[in-house]
Amino acid sequence: MAHKLIALLDSPNTPEQSFPFNEINSQDFEAAIDEAITMAKENVKTIEEQNNPDFKNTIEALELSSSALDKLTTIFYNLYHACADENIEKAAGAISEKLADYSNDVQLSEKLFAQVKDVYEQKLNLKPEEAKLLEETYKGFTRNGALLNETDKETLRNIDRELASINPVYSNNLLKATNAFKLNITDEKELEGLPDTAIATAKQEAEKNEQEGWTFTLQAPSYLPFMKYMKNRSLRQEMWMAYNSKALEGEFSNRELCQKIATLRNQRAQLLGFDTHAHFVLEKRMAKTPERVFTFLEELIQPSFKAAQKELEDLKAYAKEHHKADFDIMPWDFSFFSEKFKKHLFDISEQELRPYFPLEAVKKGIFIHGEKLYGLKFSKQTDIPAYHEDVEVYRVERGSDFIGLLYVDFFPRDNKRSGAWMTNYREQGFDGESVKRPHVSIVCNFSKPTTDKPSLLTFYEVQTLFHEFGHALHSLLSDCHYTSLSGTNVLWDFVELPSQVMENWTYEKESLDLFAKHYETGEAIPAELVKKLKDSSNFQAGYASTRQVSFALVDMNWHSDIKNKNLDPVVVENEATKDIQLLPKVEGTNFSVGFSHIFAGGYSAGYYSYKWAEVLDADAFELFQEKGIFDAETAKSFYDQV
Repeated sequence: MAHKLIALLDSPNTPEQSFPFNEINSQDFEAAIDEAITMAKENVKTIEEQNNPDFKNTIEALELSSSALDKLTTIFYNLYHACADENIEKAAGAISEKLADYSNDVQLSEKLFAQVKDVYEQKLNLKPEEAKLLEETYKGFTRNGALLNETDKETLRNIDRELASINPVYSNNLLKATNAFKLNITDEKELEGLPDTAIATAKQEAEKNEQEGWTFTLQAPSYLPFMKYMKNRSLRQEMWMAYNSKALEGEFSNRELCQKIATLRNQRAQLLGFDTHAHFVLEKRMAKTPERVFTFLEELIQPSFKAAQKELEDLKAYAKEHHKADFDIMPWDFSFFSEKFKKHLFDISEQELRPYFPLEAVKKGIFIHGEKLYGLKFSKQTDIPAYHEDVEVYRVERGSDFIGLLYVDFFPRDNKRSGAWMTNYREQGFDGESVKRPHVSIVCNFSKPTTDKPSLLTFYEVQTLFHEFGHALHSLLSDCHYTSLSGTNVLWDFVELPSQVMENWTYEKESLDLFAKHYETGEAIPAELVKKLKDSSNFQAGYASTRQVSFALVDMNWHSDIKNKNLDPVVVENEATKDIQLLPKVEGTNFSVGFSHIFAGGYSAGYYSYKWAEVLDADAFELFQEKGIFDAETAKSFYDQV
């Protein structure tokens, strides 16, 4: 009899076979995954023993062989990032190692590869998607060790097992380091400059921790307004230092883990015949080679850095003239003076915009965009279990067709990773019986409502929600047969196009009029405010571009030629950014130790893709601007082609 969790995967007792989160015990995951691995191995053994391998009994069968395992691990890791209890955190390392071992059992099987190679060399007349699956399957084997000798295969197994055990430690260290710091203020006078929403949130945090006064944390809804508005410079410095030194030293240090991960990735790539990890990764990207990525970034550096230098000089002059800032602008000063300078230049501020962006209205706004562009309808469901009380679930339809489920999870909590992301609880595609529609999730960290105000988003948070909604649409609107080719399973430097293009709508009056209304008066956002918003859209664009390029350069330096390099994170960053450093380097800080995109996510040797996709999304939105931002024909073309 199958383990309870496996039996629950396709439970007929929930709408659209949604996962019954209310029936699970997190202690059961490891045992269920063990059983799912055993099931998958039995399926693979059947494929290995085929006498006449063909596309259906080998390639398609392999695609479906680990169906239960894939579903279970998808749910496990989504909970690990969004709602990890102690059981899930403890199990993550062991489960990751078991999955690495299973993956290598498959990829390094001589018998299985012989079957796949046989089908690959038959030159079958296949449908385009079948041909793509065959090609990806064959390449998956050749890129991941199938051609190695037995000694090298064992070395590869050991490397993958070690990487699998390290990655959860990196993530847990970062989460614990983030949660460990709290700045408690008891003197109300020291709150000068902070907006009411930030003060109210800090009051709630203090009460939650049974403290007097106001407590500020390193979570974005607390940290970002603190850095923008806190008048007390020494407190800004304390907060900035805490944020930018987390996970560098002490109990939750990732310093050695960064070195270890980069070294193991490089060893793995060279074992597989690639010069570096970047060469291995980029072979399956639009950019193709590290040289092309570096050339791309170098082309951005000169105009970005030159513009950023001018922006910084202007900021310094403004701060000195208007705020008597007769000191060097330090990193903890930048956001503070930038917000004031922006107000000075464009007569617009973040706090002036927030009342027009209550979260509920913005959420309805993204749904309206989904309807106007792609004919989607979103209806809230109360009979579908969610994994946390903050999570809402929506049924998505297009006409009479069921498109998928959308989970939305908007607020921070101690067991949730920082940032924002889109993920799937069920991928779109064939499960062996029928083609299933996806179950998609948007996860963010926005300010929670206070006792007297709803959650009011900053404009940056509005853009974040539109960005993640773009990813969600990419997955929801997927129409593929095979799961491994569906949704966001595309080239990594293409995957940011559907998300980044959605951000463009946030600057358009026609778009904002659909949802941006004052939370108290219901007044639509004034035209003059939208004009100021657009006029200020390129404020410090050079600085922002330089910052993104610097992140991409650090990523590439970790994953390109590391032979004879000092891999201390501080040294790697200093070397990567020495020619584009704008603000003074501060001793004891480092962002690699918290750069989860590249060390615990899928962006290693791929962070450049954000800038790469900017070029693509600018081209795409230009057509919408020309034809109309809700033009049906253009939207259909984007839907069909992208």
